[in-house]
Amino acid sequence: MLCRNEYPILEFDDNPVAKLNPTNFAGSKLDTDKLVITFFPEVIRKLLDQEAIFEDLVIPGENPVPIYRFTDDPKVLLTLGQVGCPACAGNLDLFNAMGITRVMFCGGGGVLDRNIAVGQILVVEGAIRDEGFSYQYIAPSRVIYTEKETNEKIISYLEENEISYLRGLTWTTDAIFRETPDRIALRKEEGAKIVEMEQAGCIAVAQFRRFSYGALIYGGDDLSGEEWSNRGWRSREGIRYDLVQLCRKLLNVI
Repeated sequence: MLCRNEYPILEFDDNPVAKLNPTNFAGSKLDTDKLVITFFPEVIRKLLDQEAIFEDLVIPGENPVPIYRFTDDPKVLLTLGQVGCPACAGNLDLFNAMGITRVMFCGGGGVLDRNIAVGQILVVEGAIRDEGFSYQYIAPSRVIYTEKETNEKIISYLEENEISYLRGLTWTTDAIFRETPDRIALRKEEGAKIVEMEQAGCIAVAQFRRFSYGALIYGGDDLSGEEWSNRGWRSREGIRYDLVQLCRKLLNVI
């Protein structure tokens, strides 16, 4: 039922069936339920050069989406995420319709606290919903949370393997050029450690479709000071490669 509101973004409809559904585009089911979504194109290129992955299929469309398969672990798939909730989380809904029910996401984001070092891993426990996509899947709320059971499995693995991590919220925004000082201060006060553009939407899709989803975001550029600092975060190739491999292993845990 559609709940009317003065503001269209808050008019939530809990009807699970839309006029256009991901099943209309899914085609045949995949033979696995495991997928890593990464935002590191250079890692995909490196894995291709190493013949550690191969292109398994391409989802056609105006923006074709390649899906890769690990050579030595063919039950794990890998794809490059697209920026923003409509693209990234929209594709996630399609992947689920194709049979994906276990997903690990890895990317980078801007830190709101300068004490979070470049490369520090954040286990995403939820996202402040400062975007529009998630409101089409889950009723309005200020924060949307990841599944506790999935997160505890991720954290147990990290601790067993002595991998340093933080846990907490991200701030998901649609507008990279509207991260103003007052907004940053408020989101930090609310508990957000990193700002990014996809998590609220991806978490909402996972909740709505009821599948396992975990996310690791590493500390990248710094928004906590008087001036923005790049910190050379996109050049941390080792960190980014290792994070993809870590997420691959976590798919056997969640």
